Amino acid sequence: MEKPKNNLKIIANKKNARVILPNMLTLIGVCIGLTSIRFSFNAQFDLAIIAIIFAALFDWLDGRIARLIKGTSEVGKELDSLADVISFGVAPAFIMYFWTLSSLGKFGWLLCLIYVSCVALRLARFNVNSNQEPSWKDNFFEGVPSPAGGILVLSPLILNLSNFDYIKIDYNIIVPIFFILTSLLLISKFPSYSFKKIVIQRKATIFLLFGIVLFFGLLLIYPFNIIAISAVVYVLMLPISFFHYQKLKKQNQDKDSIEDDDLEDIL
Repeated sequence: MEKPKNNLKIIANKKNARVILPNMLTLIGVCIGLTSIRFSFNAQFDLAIIAIIFAALFDWLDGRIARLIKGTSEVGKELDSLADVISFGVAPAFIMYFWTLSSLGKFGWLLCLIYVSCVALRLARFNVNSNQEPSWKDNFFEGVPSPAGGILVLSPLILNLSNFDYIKIDYNIIVPIFFILTSLLLISKFPSYSFKKIVIQRKATIFLLFGIVLFFGLLLIYPFNIIAISAVVYVLMLPISFFHYQKLKKQNQDKDSIEDDDLEDIL
């Protein structure tokens, strides 16, 4: 009778060990996100942006590793959402406030409050919807994900650091517009690609690896230029994801209607 109990303890210990690693990565991401606020407070905005990028990298890693080693848990899911609120909600808001929004007085602070609230609402909705049955909709997020939202609100600062702003830009106008539009995208039901179920053919694997190496190589040499270009590419992909979603939605609706007609004929 003792052997089954011992086996259950061993299984439980293995499960706990698998859960520790992704949660540890999540907490590291939180620390990096909070450190970006300290950098911005000291007007080290370049380091603050780099810290947010690393926080996004750890946010991507913890989920992938958790699924890979089967270390997902309810605690990890909730912890990941709290980390996202800090790293991609609170931190970007503070960075932009210290950079330019503080000059707008109370209105600038109001924009920060609205943005952080929208990030929290978006993550709360994501946690609720993540318990649904798997479907074709898993290829899309409902609204812009919080890491992308964090990069979008930081885009004016990234543009400024990249030296791409050849024309004179009034950031007191551009930054509030980015905050309002990003906040709306976060809480909207606008479909955006999740990139969770991308299938890569074996022949294309080597080209994918080359592309990843090239991207990170350029990112190390021209960090803010590459981040700015990536943000523009992501924005351009939003209408593509919308039309792709509508196409798949119509196809699945037609498929469901055909199945319903078949059932009626049988009956």
